[in-house]
Amino acid sequence: MPPDLNSDSEPTAELLEALIPILHRIHVERTLSPGKVGILRHVAENGRASTAELAVKVQVSPQAISLAARELEALGLVERIPDVTDRRRSWIHPTEAGRLKLAEETRTGRAWLYEVVRERLTPEELQSLVSAIPVLRKLTTETASETLSPAASTPAPTPETASEEPHD
Repeated sequence: MPPDLNSDSEPTAELLEALIPILHRIHVERTLSPGKVGILRHVAENGRASTAELAVKVQVSPQAISLAARELEALGLVERIPDVTDRRRSWIHPTEAGRLKLAEETRTGRAWLYEVVRERLTPEELQSLVSAIPVLRKLTTETASETLSPAASTPAPTPETASEEPHD
């Protein structure tokens, strides 16, 4: 018999109920949306990215990436540099201000989580949490079948709702 995914006691429901408020709180502490932080993180880690590459990475449409990149550019956090071989293409690069803003946003999200973990968890609970991290990472590791799956590649509607990586 398949699991009852509508049941509040089903493990995935309980996992979501535990994670969503944590992620929400981390994002509330920040000044940029999760999608924009994801864009900044990707270009900071990779040096540059195209709109299409970012759309796949952040899981939103190229149009939404283009809009978010324009907003980040207006804030001075990224710059668009035309491709030297294909003038129709441009590369999105982080600026120094963008790298600093990413570090600030990351610190802000981590600071709240650090304090909560330090104040509320016993040493045993902290060890349980640390032990669960590899299991949680396993959930986001793509397999070949997921890469080909339409459901796995369906983009979210906007960069505002795109989830970042569990890199906080």
